[in-house]
Amino acid sequence: MTREAAVLVMVAVAVVLLGLAAWGWVRRARRDRTPLIQPAELNDADVLRETIDALYVATTVHDAPLERIAAPGLGYRSPATITVTDSAVALDLTNQPRITIGADRISAVTQATLTIDRVVEKDGLVRLSWLADTGVVVDTYLRPRETSARHLADVLAPLATAPDPSTATGDSE
Repeated sequence: MTREAAVLVMVAVAVVLLGLAAWGWVRRARRDRTPLIQPAELNDADVLRETIDALYVATTVHDAPLERIAAPGLGYRSPATITVTDSAVALDLTNQPRITIGADRISAVTQATLTIDRVVEKDGLVRLSWLADTGVVVDTYLRPRETSARHLADVLAPLATAPDPSTATGDSE
């Protein structure tokens, strides 16, 4: 095989792989085209606890950190401002409408080390588990910029008032 033929084969393989990746993303975006939550503002009566700059990393299927959800507004990694009040958390992602998640939807706040396309130091991510409008629990991963993940988790933890679906037990009758 000549050098030119080898280069053509490698280029063809690369084009096929890129095409498959694009096809997969389009299918995922089509599957996840329903918004997980309707954009909303914080309640003016809420008491502001803290505002933290962070990186929004991903939203995934609950307890499946490698299964990204490409729902509108949550499909791509983005700088974010996290506003925490006494009854909700608001995520302001770049060029996206504000996403406000009420405490009645938040089931858990934990720390994590990995999620789709991001691995960090031990417990360097904050995992916010919440109930979407679609009726499923999802995990949103955040990486604080100027504070520790432990601090962000501590600020968010009091909001976790919804039942945790991973600890729920069904009726045996």
